[in-house]
Amino acid sequence: MPCFSHTIDEHLSQPVRLDRYVSENLRLLSRSQIKARSLTAKVNGKDVKNSRLVKQGDILELRWQDSPPVNIIPQDIPLEIIYEDDNCIVVNKAQGMVVHPGAGNRQDTLANVLYFRRLNRGGKASEMKTDNVRPGIVHRLDKDTSGIIIAAYNEEAHAFLAGQFKARKTRKTYTAIVQGAPKETNGRIETFIARDPKDRKKFTVSAAGRNAVTYYKVINSWCSHSLLLLRPRTGRTHQLRVHLRYIGCPILGDPIYSGADKLFPNASLMLHSKSLAIILPGETEERIFSSPIPRRFTAVIEKLDRINANG
Repeated sequence: MPCFSHTIDEHLSQPVRLDRYVSENLRLLSRSQIKARSLTAKVNGKDVKNSRLVKQGDILELRWQDSPPVNIIPQDIPLEIIYEDDNCIVVNKAQGMVVHPGAGNRQDTLANVLYFRRLNRGGKASEMKTDNVRPGIVHRLDKDTSGIIIAAYNEEAHAFLAGQFKARKTRKTYTAIVQGAPKETNGRIETFIARDPKDRKKFTVSAAGRNAVTYYKVINSWCSHSLLLLRPRTGRTHQLRVHLRYIGCPILGDPIYSGADKLFPNASLMLHSKSLAIILPGETEERIFSSPIPRRFTAVIEKLDRINANG
């Protein structure tokens, strides 16, 4: 039976339910897993219900049942590989590829390919199973976000890389085409972000959420759209998409957070992970991995340039 101890040392704007903190802050288990795997908890040494409110300074002791093994199917799917060694791989992920298996996505994910590649490099199957759901995955990109992502080939590399993300020692840069233009050409967006209580697939700015910080810079601007460079300081789910909607500039083609666009009614999500600065396992100096903006971006930019030139 897995167990986990944790002291809440982060600022919470207000007390939150234990089960919500476990799923959204710690990301140990989803809400459905909390129930299915019989999560039990102690707060400050006392047995509590999962509905108990927790706050900064509370000491959590959590236990839950083991999950049945998830069989990851190795798949040989072409990837655009930026870098690879025995510890990790850096990929320019294509738009539309799911990062890790989930309900309805047991195959054709990045995790399936990582499993295949590691086995073919002489690794053992057990080395890839850093957990039962996301073998090798250190961080994530949404399905429709393209660009740079790093993954581990063994548990030691996974811990080393994940530690940098947790300590906010990595530097991530994104590009996005948004509707409208920010009021300032350079800016900082800071809010609290929480899951939308009205729609579990969405996140929203809420005082009950977790602190989120994004820096942005306007690279180019047209009458109706702008090209932005984004640097997230934190890594909340859907952070960039929620923040840009919050300032009135939703990302073009976002099926959740933006409305229909008259100029580009068929646009897909215009968000791309442009670069990642990180120290690799066994090294001491930071490396920077980058990828060019994809064709879907250049096609939109070319059309906006033509419209601008024609007045």
